Amino acid sequence: MDFELNEEQRLLEDSLARLLADHYGFDKRRTYLAEPEGWSRALWSQYAELGLLGLPFAESHGGFGGGPTDIMLVMEAFGRVLALEPYLATVVLAGTALRLAGNETQKSAMLPQISAGEMILAFAHGERQARYDLSDVVTTAKRRSGGWVLDGAKSVVLHGDSAQQLVVSARVSGQRDDTDGITLFLVDSGATGLARRFYPMRDGTRAAEISLSSVEVSADAVLGAVGAAFPVIDRVVEAGIAATAAEAVGAMEAMQSMTLEYLKTRQQFGRPIGDYQVLQHRASEMLMELERGRSMAMLAAMTLEEPNAAERAHNIAMAKVGVGQASKFVAQNAIQLHGGIGMTEEYAVGHYFRRCMVIEHMFGDTAHHLSRLADTVS
Repeated sequence: MDFELNEEQRLLEDSLARLLADHYGFDKRRTYLAEPEGWSRALWSQYAELGLLGLPFAESHGGFGGGPTDIMLVMEAFGRVLALEPYLATVVLAGTALRLAGNETQKSAMLPQISAGEMILAFAHGERQARYDLSDVVTTAKRRSGGWVLDGAKSVVLHGDSAQQLVVSARVSGQRDDTDGITLFLVDSGATGLARRFYPMRDGTRAAEISLSSVEVSADAVLGAVGAAFPVIDRVVEAGIAATAAEAVGAMEAMQSMTLEYLKTRQQFGRPIGDYQVLQHRASEMLMELERGRSMAMLAAMTLEEPNAAERAHNIAMAKVGVGQASKFVAQNAIQLHGGIGMTEEYAVGHYFRRCMVIEHMFGDTAHHLSRLADTVS
């Protein structure tokens, strides 16, 4: 298989690297965290100008017709600088739901706005009792007056505080764990009866708890077929796993580079600590795990377009496990080799560690996906 980037992908990689180098130093990132939404609206506009926000969407909808490899390159670059903007929430998660389930009217109305940086979306699916079970949905939707009424709550909605529109899953029929009977709805964040409580996660990025109390939506707010949203939700989560796997690789690259530089410059007993063979071995092991994680992230990206659902699920689970294990190893060793300085707020490596730990728990942790893999061979 050819892993070489084409000319357009190399240009994308170079352009984004220059943009982030100019605007995403560690101190600059702190100023973005202090902004009202916890990220930079000015940079979001520059992402739009660069074409990043329309990357996976069809040209007919204002996009660039890119694929999973393009998203992988973007997310790796974001991982290297710990980017805060809601790219995962808007373009990858909600954007995938729109691409797969939206009708022509919905896509024509919303995708150009996303591409232009004018609309922020969030994917509101997870619920408190569900943990990692995608089919565990107790939020309900009932028909009323030619539309629907939604009641329930959603947890850990990434960038749910900034979104103008939410893609909300709700059950229209069936029991709590049934895969059938789930529908996706487009819900305005300012709708009557919708309340949001936002909070920073452990890595500083934002999430929100969403409550829905008799929220009325029109019939044209339905995204896809009524009662048949589960396959779309599955694909959205797979896209999220592939994207965050690439982001974790970028974070691992940054930690590996910072650690090597520290080993070369930190003096102990009159010599750089990197001269000690045991630390050289540890740095080599970090590099091996980084490359293992990179291979798994590439597998996830290539798998997204696999038509066989069982094979796709198997490979995505393998990638999630591999990247989770690799990022944990690299992050923990980066902290240990930096010593006490690695634990301080003023030094970047601890922030990369926290981001990798948050990613490891997104969309199912390592133990959850190991269990999924075990079920396929039992």
